[in-house]
Formats: sequence, structure tokens, C-alpha cells
Amino acid sequence: MKKAENIIVGISIGDLNGIGSEVVLKTFEDARMLELCTPVIFANVKQLSFIKRNLESEIHLHGIDRLDQLVLGKVNVLNVWREGFDLNLGTNDETVGEYAIKSFVAATQALKEGKVDVLVTAPINKYNIQSDTFKFPGHTDYLAQELEGDALMFMVQDNLRVGLLTDHIPVSEVASHLTEALITKKIETIKQSLIQDFSINKPRIAVLGVNPHCGDGGVIGNEDDAILKPTLKKIFEKGTLVFGPFPADGFFGSNQYEKYDAVIATYHDQGLIPFKTLSFGNGVNYTAGLNKIRTSPDHGTAYDIAGKGIADFNSFKEAVYLAIDIFHSRNQYHEISQNPLKIRPKQEFSKKGE
Repeated sequence: MKKAENIIVGISIGDLNGIGSEVVLKTFEDARMLELCTPVIFANVKQLSFIKRNLESEIHLHGIDRLDQLVLGKVNVLNVWREGFDLNLGTNDETVGEYAIKSFVAATQALKEGKVDVLVTAPINKYNIQSDTFKFPGHTDYLAQELEGDALMFMVQDNLRVGLLTDHIPVSEVASHLTEALITKKIETIKQSLIQDFSINKPRIAVLGVNPHCGDGGVIGNEDDAILKPTLKKIFEKGTLVFGPFPADGFFGSNQYEKYDAVIATYHDQGLIPFKTLSFGNGVNYTAGLNKIRTSPDHGTAYDIAGKGIADFNSFKEAVYLAIDIFHSRNQYHEISQNPLKIRPKQEFSKKGE
């Protein structure tokens, strides 16, 4: 297994006019972070240095032109581009969006090639990144194309984990997307992630209903009775500990979520509104189901506070921590899977009889 200090964390810089650079720099101003990993930021060292001066940050940036020049224990900046362009912090700029994607594509390629161990993505603007060569709603959709597996948005904060059956689609289309095949695939993806990424051997998964009060027996829609309930029953009978559907309105307020290792919402806001309310700015967006590890903070570019030095970096820092934790969990899972005799560390065996 790779030692912690040698874990290479690739970072795509996101929208340079937003708060992404600020939260990245603030995260690694703490030298203790470099005891856990070695970051490499895919950007341009001169432009990051401009932002650093603007923030009056004392972080030392080590510019490199190739990944084989990376220095462990330093904050490396890989020069993905050399040319300069104007930065107007707090503004939406298509040119800046173009360079955000250059950073992201280069970081993804390095992740695919194993030149970085995990990827943490700073926020992008979903509008200014669109072009003839990049026509994806966001990070996740591109990663789903480039990496192996079935991508799934998984919001994580300590023991609160919220997955989605559907994500960036209109609410009017949610019901039509809920099929037995989709529900089965998403639940299996979350189950496998809980086992290999979070070391939970027999995960308990709760599923929220699509309609108010789960349809009230068909009075407020029949999707819960016709699709969700029979599908969950089939999945449960095959050995997966899945429960529900539960009425969504009181599920979080009554702390029912604490009984489960993950909660699956049927659509975006049903899951993310309570998650962001409960996570207090420390939540992480993890793309589960892929053969590589990618996390990101649970916020956007925040143009309104960009360049003011007041951005909260806790979510980005937690995204780095989670990526490292999952890296270790996966390594341990694969090691155990390949050698079933090494199931538990020595200290975990019972001392009975000593």
C-alpha cells in the first residue's frame, strides 16, 4: 500500500474568477496537509501567484512543466498552459471557462494514467465551460465518459451519505426516469461504494419516496407503489439491506437518517437541500461508482465573494481528506479481496484466553 505522504492529489483549478483558487491555497497553507499528501494543481504558476498575492497568502508554490518534476511535500503547480490572460475576479468569463476545462481535462488524463492517485476538482461555471469540444453539464458527466464504471453523485459528510437516483434533470422528468433497471443499478453502485470505499461490510440503505407521503396509496401519484416498492422488495430479497420508500418530508428532521449508512433520494433537491442544511458547509461531493477517485467541495464559484479573502475552505479541505480516506479504503479492500487470509489486522483478533 502506498504511504500517506506519497499520495498524489491532482487538483483541477476550476473557474479562476471564482473562489476555487482561494479555497485551494487556503487548504494547503497549513503545512500539516503536506504530511498527508502531495498536491499538484493543474493551472499556471504565474496566474496562481497573482491570486496568491491578491489574497496576501504566504504559501510557497513550486512550478513544474512535467509531472515527473513533481516534488513530494511541496505544493506543485503544473503549467498546463503558458500564455497569460486577464483575470477579473468575481466575473463570468468564457475565456476563463475554457482554461478551467483545460485544467480539468489534463488532470483527468493524469488520473487515468495513474500519474496522480486521486482527483479533487475546484468549482466550475456550468455555462461558460460549454464549447464545441466540451458539451457536458459538468465534471461528473465527463468523468463518466472517460473512466470505467457507473458514475453516481454521492454527497458525504462524516456518517451522513446521500446518493441520488436522478441528478441534473428537470423535476417534471423524474418519474419517467425511475425504472427498475435504474433503481437496481444505482442501489448496487452505492452498496459497492459503501463496502469498498467506506469499509462497511453490510451496509443499510434507505430510499426516499418520489411523491409526498409516498403517494398516499395512489392518491398523490402511483410511482411509489408501482415502481419503487416492488423494486426495493426484489433487491432486498436478493440480500441487499435496502429499506423504504420513506416519506421524504420528515425523514431528516426526525433523525431517521442516522439509522442508515446511506440515504438515496429520488431527485436532486430532495437529497441536496437536507444534506447541505445538515452538513454546515463541510459536505463533499464524491463521484462513486468509478474506477478512480474524484471528490469536490459542495459549493459553486461564489463570484460575489471571489477575491475578498473570506471564502470558507472547509468543504474543499474535507474533499481532500475524503479522497485520501477512500484511497486507503480501496487499497485495503483490494488487498483483502486478493488475499482473503489477511482479513483483519493483528490487533483486531480477540485476546480471549490470554
